[in-house]
Amino acid sequence: MTVNHPVLVAEVSAAFYRYERALMEDDVQVMDELFRQAGETVRYGVGEVLYGFDEIAAFRRSRGGSPQRRLGRVEIATYGDHFASVNAEFYREGSTRRGRQSQAWVKFPDGWKVVAAHVSIEGTGS
Repeated sequence: MTVNHPVLVAEVSAAFYRYERALMEDDVQVMDELFRQAGETVRYGVGEVLYGFDEIAAFRRSRGGSPQRRLGRVEIATYGDHFASVNAEFYREGSTRRGRQSQAWVKFPDGWKVVAAHVSIEGTGS
């Protein structure tokens, strides 16, 4: 198995930063496109636990956008041809507390998709 093939790392990086732009612009269509639209897709947020794409999509439409943030360290790793992990630190606007985001990405015939995500903020118990 090849770890961190440069072409695949570049593909996942492009998908991740596309997602980040969409998150900051509240572009729900792009965020939906980048998450696998399936019942087994999971997203644990700072204050929510969402099982299945339908719950994730409904949450995005109801929240009125994500708090603005800047990224800190981002680590992207690929394993073989079809799996990647992305782990990122972030800082919400007006806060010094570090947030953490983990995503599992799988390459499907229609591109890289998030199949699991977790977001937390240090010091919140979340």
